[in-house]
Amino acid sequence: MEIWINPACSKCRTATTALDAAGVTYTVRRYLDEPPTAAELADVLGRMGLEPWDLARDAETRAAGITFPRNADHRDDWIAAMVADPRTIQRPIITTSDGTTVVARDAESLAAAVDRR
Repeated sequence: MEIWINPACSKCRTATTALDAAGVTYTVRRYLDEPPTAAELADVLGRMGLEPWDLARDAETRAAGITFPRNADHRDDWIAAMVADPRTIQRPIITTSDGTTVVARDAESLAAAVDRR
């Protein structure tokens, strides 16, 4: 299992605390320090069935000046911009050993990831 986190994020700290409490073995990726590549982000989006703008943090996206239309013509632009400024990527993102990937911002998503280990 891998979790992409920002240690300053309360949702990320909640997620790692829950994983620890459940005895789950996981790898932490501080995605601000080690941003995903465009291919990695596209893969994560594909596993979740989302478009990049669905995984974007709106306030950070505006602050970063990302103003592309939210459509297929600009999908690669969104991905490139999010990789260039990873603060724009929603967190925490958990990928379980079976490849299931979720944004674990709520208790249900977090529990589902823990159950899938």
